[in-house]
Amino acid sequence: MSPLADPRSRLPLIVQRDKSVLLDLHAPGAEEARGRISRFAELVKSPEHLHTYKLSALSLWNAAYGGFSAGQIVSVLEQDSATGVPKEVRAYIEEMIGRAGRVRLLREGDRLRLDADAEIRAKILSSQAVVSLLEPDFHEVLWLKPGVRGLIKQALVRVGFPVEDLAGYESGDHLEFQLRSADPENRPFAVRDYQERAAQAFYDRGSARGGAGVIVLPCGAGKTVVGIRSMHLYQVLTLVLTTNRSAVSQWKRELLARTTLRDDQIAEYTSEDKTIRPVTITTYQMLTWRKSDTDELIHFELFRRANWGLVIYDEVHLLPAPVFRVTAELQAKRRLGLTATLVREDGKEDEVFTLIGPCRFDLPWRELEVRGFIAEAKCVEVRVPLDRGVRATYEEASTRFRIRIAAENPAKLGVLRRLLERHQGDRVLVIGQYTRQLGMVSRDLNAPLITGQTPNDVREDLYRRFRTGELPVLVVSKVANFAIDLPDANVAIQISGTFGSRQEEAQRLGRVLRPKKDGGGALFYTIVTEGTRDVEFSSHRQLFLAEQGYAYEIQDSRSLAASPLMSPRTCR
Repeated sequence: MSPLADPRSRLPLIVQRDKSVLLDLHAPGAEEARGRISRFAELVKSPEHLHTYKLSALSLWNAAYGGFSAGQIVSVLEQDSATGVPKEVRAYIEEMIGRAGRVRLLREGDRLRLDADAEIRAKILSSQAVVSLLEPDFHEVLWLKPGVRGLIKQALVRVGFPVEDLAGYESGDHLEFQLRSADPENRPFAVRDYQERAAQAFYDRGSARGGAGVIVLPCGAGKTVVGIRSMHLYQVLTLVLTTNRSAVSQWKRELLARTTLRDDQIAEYTSEDKTIRPVTITTYQMLTWRKSDTDELIHFELFRRANWGLVIYDEVHLLPAPVFRVTAELQAKRRLGLTATLVREDGKEDEVFTLIGPCRFDLPWRELEVRGFIAEAKCVEVRVPLDRGVRATYEEASTRFRIRIAAENPAKLGVLRRLLERHQGDRVLVIGQYTRQLGMVSRDLNAPLITGQTPNDVREDLYRRFRTGELPVLVVSKVANFAIDLPDANVAIQISGTFGSRQEEAQRLGRVLRPKKDGGGALFYTIVTEGTRDVEFSSHRQLFLAEQGYAYEIQDSRSLAASPLMSPRTCR
């Protein structure tokens, strides 16, 4: 049969022996296939026509704990693959999925032990890192040394065997409260179906398989509500760790609005007030603060100053290394991670997997967009030339300064002005990396600027004025990447970013994804300097969004004036 006559030749996937999966964006059914494979494969390249995914051990293990079997994964690939699934890939999938749960961590009295069949036992005992964490009499029973529950999980993942932790968790002190059916302004409130499924996946009816793991949902989809519903299911003292002071205040507002918890039951643990209450909210920065590099991390005692029954890690993909270390000691506490993306630029996704827990629930962004739970978004990359004089400076500069020169290209300001002229009447966030650049933008636009140095009360007032429409344009640094609630923001213009950070790109798009009152969509612009590292970094930043099905339309700034006017209100 001619390849052209073969009906499989128009299928969107090619599964290769090296465990890579190619997605042909122009083939029928490509968008649907992308949604299916993103649950168990990770995107590594996203050129315009052909995206490359990779089947990794970690992506398959997360899929296994999310409920996928090897047969289901192979079936999805077979359904969409123009070339079928090579036997080597089938074997790899079956091997990796089969390893999930083959090593179990069990409790007997006050002691912990590993349980595995003879074949797996021989393999894991070939690792000196594993053996060093076992009691000397491990030949009979694989008893763990005291205090190594987290470390043994890390060691076993590194030798290719994820542990199913069935050792249980400390109950924690009881905290009784209920969910409200309406907020303080008498607007109805109910947990959405997917939020309930996410919380139940973490809770798992209180069985030993619940109580630790990560929930992955888009920005604007209500991860905080999932956290609150999980707290409601367990009814225990809870410690919430988040990214900044604004996020701390936002968590408290949501808890007061959505639950019967009183103000005096919720503490904001900050540099100004170190009160401990039944629900205590603090920041990663607060926990990792010390006077000097040689001093102790004094606020780590917060983990031990109450009988917490649940620890919530908001934006868990940002977990700093010191908090990873203390979390390795906290394996007897229930742990819930909330994030829009499991991507970490330092490659430590396996740390999240082992120390917080596997992915318990993950929902594609576009699925929630179709259902109207997040705004439909259009992404546009505007490429700006580098002035001849600046180009000469760029060519002569070191690699480090080339990056800065391209990011701070003065021509970006003119493009920014033109975009703002187009979007009069919209709520616009201008987002950047460099405070000097943002200061110039703020002065030129006569728009207020929020950076890490902005006092919290000033920051909160500016956010409030933006929400009410008093401020149509707000200039923000990376402090606004996370956990700020600006539901009416419908245009974001990114003028510089953190090199090739995929997680940052996802978070910045998330600033405009909350559903709009008028039912409209959102626009996310990225202004980059053509012919420089700026374009390379931008392409890498876009990887995660491409995995979620977002395509970037590329426009030349010189033809911007002639291009059709886009409005967030017509994105749908």
